[in-house]
Amino acid sequence: MRAIVYGRYGQPDELRVEDVPVPEPKADQVLVEVVATSVNLTDWEGLTGRPAYARIGSGLRRPGKRVLGSDIAGVVSAVGREVTEFAPGDAVFGDNLWIKGGFAEFAVIPEKALAPKPDTLSFAQASVIPQTGAIARHGTADVRAGDRVLINGGGGGSGSFAIPLAKRAGAHVTAVDNAGKLDFMRSLGADEVIDYREVDFTATGQRYDRILDLVASRSVFSYRRALSPGGVYQCVGGSVPTMLRLLTAGTIVGRLSGRRIGVLGVKDGPEGFGPVTELCASGDLDVHVDRTYALEDVPEALARIGEGLTLGKIVIEVRS
Repeated sequence: MRAIVYGRYGQPDELRVEDVPVPEPKADQVLVEVVATSVNLTDWEGLTGRPAYARIGSGLRRPGKRVLGSDIAGVVSAVGREVTEFAPGDAVFGDNLWIKGGFAEFAVIPEKALAPKPDTLSFAQASVIPQTGAIARHGTADVRAGDRVLINGGGGGSGSFAIPLAKRAGAHVTAVDNAGKLDFMRSLGADEVIDYREVDFTATGQRYDRILDLVASRSVFSYRRALSPGGVYQCVGGSVPTMLRLLTAGTIVGRLSGRRIGVLGVKDGPEGFGPVTELCASGDLDVHVDRTYALEDVPEALARIGEGLTLGKIVIEVRS
């Protein structure tokens, strides 16, 4: 089968197309013929090896997993002997974050990570949902009507779900990203937009009841300053020093100031992305595909992710 592989951490030019053996599913795994896979920021981090935690589960010096790609949608080709929920021919999708392998014609994925693909969603649309849908769902789960919510990194995949989810809950939403994404975030329903290159949202004097930070990079005290009393700050991703500060000093500063500052916990698998899938399948929530690429164009797709240009998600169409 064709796959996009790499042998060392670096830039997109490290990637190449190779013919590799079709993987064999273990007892609790499903072999999926991949029709579409979406590109996540975690794929860029896995390629570059930065932040350092991106190497966990792969390799500290060289990537042990040679094929990136976690969100997949396709057709079951074979199942392991312990699999009971799926059979060859089933249309499925899921997040294969811990194994990866989605940038290929076939991938193995644990049964528990998969869900049946809704008939109302194309394979491309379904591939967009698992990872970013779960993040957006958990990041907006406690939003209430009247809350002032800020979403930092609102123009990417998770933001494209989180903004409309917060609006559905009745919040006033401020979305932050680069200037090229401001109109896109407005189209998602954001009440206010901020270009992070021009304005530091923690220094405007505005306070928020909820902050979902998809690109954490500031100090704990900056985030505390931007929160209303009783407010909640949660991040998903960021530099290692920032994450460590949020997990340690953030907890202490939050408690002492009557706020909550920390890292967002996200349930993986269908339990995590199921609610967003239902909304997308019913037409109550839109799936935003920035553009599609062929399998051999994965390097170009990842370069676009690394440059921060994506509006929503990029999809790789593996099988037409």
